Formats: sequence, structure tokens, C-alpha cells
Amino acid sequence: MNAVLQSAKDAGYAACHACNKVTRWQAPSLDEQSRCPRCNSVVHQRKPDSITRTWAYLIAATVLYIPANTLPVLTVLKFGSGDPDTILSGVQVLFADDQPIIALIVFTASFVVPILKIVGLSILLISIQAGWNSKLRDRTILFRSIEIIGRWSMLDVLVVGILISLVRMGSLASVSPGPGATAFGAVVVLTMLAAHSFDPRLMWDAAEDS
Repeated sequence: MNAVLQSAKDAGYAACHACNKVTRWQAPSLDEQSRCPRCNSVVHQRKPDSITRTWAYLIAATVLYIPANTLPVLTVLKFGSGDPDTILSGVQVLFADDQPIIALIVFTASFVVPILKIVGLSILLISIQAGWNSKLRDRTILFRSIEIIGRWSMLDVLVVGILISLVRMGSLASVSPGPGATAFGAVVVLTMLAAHSFDPRLMWDAAEDS
């Protein structure tokens, strides 16, 4: 007799998002919520409004990604003169100053990683809404990769902060951040929130329903 594989959701179980305890989940009534017996946190079988919230964060991040790359990120003044630099122009300056490693770090963390996160999460959302039932493991790996690279999104901001602190130790030059840095920081936060709001289990649910 063949065993029937059943998901935890179908079996009536859910994992607490706070302490990861797997507990028996019962559909709450209108005035009652299912809570974890260990930490008393609200337990959901799936993240509430995951698709809507993830799309909202991604759209906001996409809109802010334009000023993040077109507005000046910082201005370096040497002997009283200097021009504001965007992310890409700053990468060019770093290459011209024979600092290719830092230039590649800034280019990857500031330009490539946000695009990969936005495009990757968009593909995952579209796959859920379209009910795709192929390459589920590959899409799960894609989401895990997005979570991992998201931890390094602020790496170039750290480099800029170190640069500012080092330059300000002297009296011949100064560095001041520009509005592009604020927009980029917002992009990083929004993409991190989008990844946190996304529930990869919805991909498997959509494939099962289709």
C-alpha cells in the first residue's frame, strides 16, 4: 500500500514564526487567533497577505532604485573642489584610482544585487499567481539565494562610511553623503522587507492547486 504524502498544512500543523515550534493549528474564529503554546505568538499557516505586501515593497524599491543610481551618493572635496558622484561614476573613479577590488564590491553590492533581488522576487511572485508547477526546487533555491545575498546589501554603505571616517581624519579633504545614499538605503531596506514578507510555501501551494 502506497503512503500518501501530506503537507503539514493539510495535516493541520503550522510552525511558529517566532520560536519555530511546530504545533497543531486550528482556524481561528473572527475574534480569536491561534497562538503558539511555547511563546504565545500568533501562529499562521502562511504569512498573511504575503503576495500583496511583497509586491508593495518591490514596487516601492523599484521606484526608489532610479534616484538611488541617478542622484549623487557622495561628494569628495579635495583642496576645496570636487564633484558629486553617483554609484556608477564612483565605480569609475575607483577604477581610475587603481582600486578595482573596492570598485567591484561597490558595483556588485550597489548595482547588481538590488536588481537581482527585485527581478528574482518578481519572478517568484509571478510564478505563484500564474500557478506554475515546474522547477519548484530551483525556485526555492532562488529564494534562499536572495535571502543570503540580501545580508550583504549594505556592504558598500559600510565602505562609504569607512571612507568618510578616514578622510575626515585629515584636514585637506572631506566627504559628504548625497541624496542618492538615502534612496539607496531605502532600496536595501525595502528589498529586505520584501524577502521577509515572501512566503516560499505559496509556490508549492499554487503548484498543488493547479
